Amino acid sequence: MGTQSIIIDAAGVVNVTGHKNMLQLIQLRWIAVVGQFFTIGVVHFGFDIPLPIETMLGVLAALAVFNIASTVRWRSPKEVTNRRLFVALLVDVATLTAQLYLSGGASNPFVFLYLLQVNLGAVLLSPRATWTLVGVTIACFGGLALYGRPLALPLDQAGGLSSPYVQGMLICFALDGALLVIFITRIGGNLRERDARLASLRQRAAEEEHVVRMGLLASGAAHELGTPLATLAVILGDWRRMSPFVADHELLQELAEMQAQVQRCKTIVTGILLSAGEARGESSVKTTVCTFLDELIAEWRNTRSVQWFTYDNRFTDHLPMVSDSTVKQMICNVLDNALEASPHWCCLEATRARGALVIMVTDTGPGFAPEMLAQFGKPYQSSKGRPGGGLGLFLSLNVARTLGGSVHAHNRAVGGAVVTISLPLAAITLEEDNFNEG
Repeated sequence: MGTQSIIIDAAGVVNVTGHKNMLQLIQLRWIAVVGQFFTIGVVHFGFDIPLPIETMLGVLAALAVFNIASTVRWRSPKEVTNRRLFVALLVDVATLTAQLYLSGGASNPFVFLYLLQVNLGAVLLSPRATWTLVGVTIACFGGLALYGRPLALPLDQAGGLSSPYVQGMLICFALDGALLVIFITRIGGNLRERDARLASLRQRAAEEEHVVRMGLLASGAAHELGTPLATLAVILGDWRRMSPFVADHELLQELAEMQAQVQRCKTIVTGILLSAGEARGESSVKTTVCTFLDELIAEWRNTRSVQWFTYDNRFTDHLPMVSDSTVKQMICNVLDNALEASPHWCCLEATRARGALVIMVTDTGPGFAPEMLAQFGKPYQSSKGRPGGGLGLFLSLNVARTLGGSVHAHNRAVGGAVVTISLPLAAITLEEDNFNEG
């Protein structure tokens, strides 16, 4: 399921990027509509150069209608394929060709706006589609040279900036440059954002594969440990009834402690097998969020040597949920790390915020090193200096992420660290009807 969700997320990232790029083309088209409208007016009425203004405005109106339809169609994110982007650019090329045909053909200084479409195609399209667009623009330029209507505009380039033709070329150059910088920068930003998110998803896939491998190893180890632990439990039970141990109160206490630790090991093995979907006779229990937290903390305190521990459960709603061993182990991992860093005192606070169960675990230890905070949740990032360190937080982060939640950490100004777990209630709670039916 994790790999499938990552593939879906990756496809979603690509679709979002394509949609953003399509919106950029729509914005550029509106600029073209407004720019052409004013240019036609200035040339026809300002410079007294006769243009087929009715026909040109008709072409402009058709482009505006097409852009309105595009705006409506792409208002919400949809899949934008290479083919759709290619068609959108072809519409722009066709409109530009029609306007140039009506206003001088290849002699129109704005003919170099074709380069804007080619540059956009080079960024947005596949190589094959880009070369096709290049061929189309070359064919359009050739057609304009052969069949375009001459414009009553003197080609007096020797006049410098006083020449209307040179002025038109200058405006065309400025437009090309400005629009290329603006829109190529935006599109490049979209593509860089897409690449960064895809890289993050690839990293997530690698981490989840790592988790799966560790889960398989843990499940196999749990199976192997089950038999010797059961044998130890039987032997310790027999020893408690033997006369040498019955007569020695100190030995009986040590035996009781050994039995408690063996039972704890069996509970851990059971939790591993439950997490792997291989329950050893036990089944998931329906409970409430508050009860789940209360029981978890009670069990954790009874099985750890805690000097001072503060538990503040401010999650007042008794929402129904299933006692999930994976979530339980995740919270215990964070508590164990806090206890190891701060044996004298640690704290757990549970609250509800923005539709999520928020658990804050605080300690007074040395805190996280800056390099550990920068790569928080990565495997084997630990200050404990032993092989396999850092896996607890790594597994906790992956469990939370699978549920749509998150795990964050920061150091306190007064010393120590705070690890915050946020789990969406929609992912861990049950519908009231389902709870009652159970």
